[in-house]
Amino acid sequence: CSGMFLRLLSDVRWRAAGPRWRRAACPRRGASAAAEPPAVPLPAQAQVVICGGGIVGASVAYHLAKMGWKDVVLLEQGRLAAGTTRFCAGIVSTARHVSIELKMADYSNKLYQQLEQETGVQTGYVRTGSLSLAQTQDRLISLKRIASTLSVMGIPCEIITPKQVAQLHPLINIHDLVGAMYVPEDALVSSANVSLALATAASRNGVQIHERTSISHVLVQKGRVTGVETDRGQIRCQYFVNCAGQWAYELGHSGEETVNIPLHACEHFYLLTHPLKEPLASNLPTIVDPDGRIYIRNWQGGILSGGFEKNPKPLFTEGRNQLEIHNLQEDWDHFEPLLSALLRRMPDLEALQIMQLVNCPESFTPDMRCIMGESPTVRGYFVLAGMNSAGISYGGGAGKFLAEWMVNGYPSENVWPLDLKRFGTLQSSRTFLRHRVMEVMPLMYDLKVPRWDFQTGRQLRTSPLYDRLDAQGARWMEKHGFERVKYFVPPGKDLLDLDQSKTFYKPDWFDIVGSEVKCCKEAVCVIDMSSFTKFEISSTGDQALESLQYLFSNDLDVPVGHVVHTGMLNEQGGYENDCSIARLSKRSFFMISPTDQQVHCWAWLKNRLPNDSNLTMEDVTWKYTALNLIGPRAVDVLSELSYAPMTPEHFPSLFCKEMSVGYANGIRVMSITHTGEPGFMLYIPIEYALHVYNEVMNMGQKYGIRNAGYYALRSLRIEKFFAFWGQDLDAFTTPMECGREFQVKLEKGMDFVGQEALLEQKQNGVYKRFTMFILEDHDTDMDLWPWWGEPIFRNGRYVGKTTSSAYSYTLERHVCLGFVHHFDEKTGEELVVTTDFINQGEYEIDIAGQRFQAKAKLYPFSSLFTQRRRKDEVELSGYQRE
Repeated sequence: CSGMFLRLLSDVRWRAAGPRWRRAACPRRGASAAAEPPAVPLPAQAQVVICGGGIVGASVAYHLAKMGWKDVVLLEQGRLAAGTTRFCAGIVSTARHVSIELKMADYSNKLYQQLEQETGVQTGYVRTGSLSLAQTQDRLISLKRIASTLSVMGIPCEIITPKQVAQLHPLINIHDLVGAMYVPEDALVSSANVSLALATAASRNGVQIHERTSISHVLVQKGRVTGVETDRGQIRCQYFVNCAGQWAYELGHSGEETVNIPLHACEHFYLLTHPLKEPLASNLPTIVDPDGRIYIRNWQGGILSGGFEKNPKPLFTEGRNQLEIHNLQEDWDHFEPLLSALLRRMPDLEALQIMQLVNCPESFTPDMRCIMGESPTVRGYFVLAGMNSAGISYGGGAGKFLAEWMVNGYPSENVWPLDLKRFGTLQSSRTFLRHRVMEVMPLMYDLKVPRWDFQTGRQLRTSPLYDRLDAQGARWMEKHGFERVKYFVPPGKDLLDLDQSKTFYKPDWFDIVGSEVKCCKEAVCVIDMSSFTKFEISSTGDQALESLQYLFSNDLDVPVGHVVHTGMLNEQGGYENDCSIARLSKRSFFMISPTDQQVHCWAWLKNRLPNDSNLTMEDVTWKYTALNLIGPRAVDVLSELSYAPMTPEHFPSLFCKEMSVGYANGIRVMSITHTGEPGFMLYIPIEYALHVYNEVMNMGQKYGIRNAGYYALRSLRIEKFFAFWGQDLDAFTTPMECGREFQVKLEKGMDFVGQEALLEQKQNGVYKRFTMFILEDHDTDMDLWPWWGEPIFRNGRYVGKTTSSAYSYTLERHVCLGFVHHFDEKTGEELVVTTDFINQGEYEIDIAGQRFQAKAKLYPFSSLFTQRRRKDEVELSGYQRE
């Protein structure tokens, strides 16, 4: 049966096609050792060694060779494409929620289409199109949001009726459908053959490929890759790429220096049938029925159908090594719900003979996005793994971006959502991974409404105030493993209803967050922001100041006690980090960064700070609890608790001072709130956290104090046009493009990273501008809400996307932030975006296919709040950011 199965899956005939792969001697069953050709010796050294001969490793090798890096060795412990790639369903789908994943899939589709012509290796590429079905209105809204994005990216797609579904695929039962999304250019391929084609092209371009060669560990010296140790000897190299799929975790832990790659395998089932009496046409669209949790594709006149069940089966938790993946054990009881869904969707299959139930391992990551990039701990150690059952869709594009990263030092797109450095060591616990992937696998097809949260692996990193806040009705979300409060449920509210509130429309927490925002503006609120990344950088001489002046764009040579908002830029002027730095003393600095910067920022600074024993950097994130006191009465609360005057005359904006609060000493108080509202950040040594919190709450009672959460913070910062790193700012966004020239000191007396790029932009102009949009004809109660990623149209033409949005309780309107580009109408060429271009356009925001008029505002703007008869103007100097 297995021999028949391999033949029917058109398992690649290795010896008949392409170049002769360099095999280690490994006698086959029934053959003498002498019959196997002698192994080609491994090279003593290479520029790059890639581990893994599946679709991902072959793609990296292909693209490195295309970009001119030909001294590359690809090692595969078994045979090429004999791992997960061999069992892949071969569906190339561009319908993705995350923009970078969509771009990778689109590139892969275009690459595979021409690969056969380029290499002469048959890839089985057939453009079938795909149908994503919707059984509910919420699912249809989700598909409409994807369709809006696909359309503006030039990928043909349309939302169609159930009747049109039946016309495209006559066997589909449409009685329970409300609509579908049709993407006509999606395709099918033979995954193993695509890998072979990529390997063939790479080999012709100089890449050496050795099968039957296992890597035991990676050699590291002084934090850099120096080589690999294999079962056939050592290879010295400058770069190593871990494309070992489900074995990537073990390989990362086997080296002289641990590289954490958080992924875990689950069993993945699909069935194969014999051909129908009237064999299915090869160009019938692939069916994705997420509400039924299944996918269906044509396979040699019959069908191949699998899915993502609610109760997945993790495997290899204890670690296990095998050269090639064989079909795991059948489990018909486990597959039964998916089989029932298949027969409901295609009732005519009842009498169809099943050939086999395939069970193969697939690796999943903690957040359903693949893992890409350089290790934060070992220079030259790159990773591309954890494809979450989309290896064939992402393989081409992911290999391209990683190759660009290695050759150029950065990829051509913002890949932060996929960057290995988005994870810390805490996500590499085997228990955490096992439990998380059991949640992740069903989520592949679950309906994901805005601001949903993972339920597993929670309460891992918590503030000392967690239990205290939880008892007061805190509802929690998680960022980088840290629990953060969304909002507080007032006494008497139905907690269960709020927890289960999942909608694309006005959420049930609307009024709760509104009351927290009102309190921030009229009285005083406390937000626990302990998850902020906090570093201390100090030196015995001027080394700290000199190094930070070079690595940051603003001038940090300020008087002791002052706080500076600044960007940590790359050579292109883009934001690698956006932070606040307080000068504690002449030789000591306290740096506050976004929560998810903890690993990325540490690695960035470590790799660029001089190796000087007189210069130290310490991660003190865990040492301090951070409380944000927001509101006009914050000054009264803090004055009474500290017996010190806190008015602007005594404690000016952007000032930092170590003070006593209540009985506690050594509290770092900063006059910033990251919202534009008045108030203070308190950085409290953790042993004093509970005391200070209790004192603040007790003293604040007479001023109307209450707890608040991050949803209120989000509303406040967006209505004040504050950009946050990771949402609005990224490595491809410069200060000049988002109105932050005042945070850059081009003439500060010394060069800094990104200076040349910014000088060029200052002279020549920018090609995108960060813009605020206020929705004009949008009904908050009845219309779909904007969340992020919505297309922006100017005079009917697509010009960009929103990056974040929130309801402004002050303006009583929705506010979206996003970037506007200027494309030449005839050539499509990008042009400089001027203030006039922004101000003279008529704008619309597309929310799931429906367009809403919007008014555009540039930063800095005249006060928007005069519309609401607010007296206070927005002061430029008061802008603070996370």
